[in-house]
Amino acid sequence: MAPMGRSGLLGEVWVADGVSVVHVEDVYDTDPDDLWQAVTDPTRLRRWIAGVEGDLRQGGLFTASFVSGWTGRGRVEVCDAPHRLLLTMEPGAADETTIEAVLSAQGAGTRLVVEERGIPVEQAPDHGAGWQAHLEDLRAVLEGRPVGSWSERWAELRPAYGPPERS
Repeated sequence: MAPMGRSGLLGEVWVADGVSVVHVEDVYDTDPDDLWQAVTDPTRLRRWIAGVEGDLRQGGLFTASFVSGWTGRGRVEVCDAPHRLLLTMEPGAADETTIEAVLSAQGAGTRLVVEERGIPVEQAPDHGAGWQAHLEDLRAVLEGRPVGSWSERWAELRPAYGPPERS
């Protein structure tokens, strides 16, 4: 069963140093190696979050086309299998963000924590809802179920993720 935070949410958003941070997490009934493959292998990524093409090694550049409709470039900053992945999205652009995924064993399963940093404050609720919808789709894929409508789930979750708390 997915751990749920306040109001059934898997995460939260907050503001630090004038930009937003989106934090979502869930525990999956699989080992770290399998979950790592689900979050780094292009064939598996396509099933739940994005089509990815390019150099997926540390320092490599890639292009991602998310199911949300966003398409852009990224750079792999850290690739420490099967524990930590750090990406810079739109490197060097004014709207540059970072996405970090950290995996850790938890009982018979694996916890996945995703944080996206650098998002403009007004966009934080959109990203919070989006990341939760993505993690729910990851769960469906890992359990062998079809993914739902990402946009419908995003619309359901969006009001619960905003506005971000300021620290």
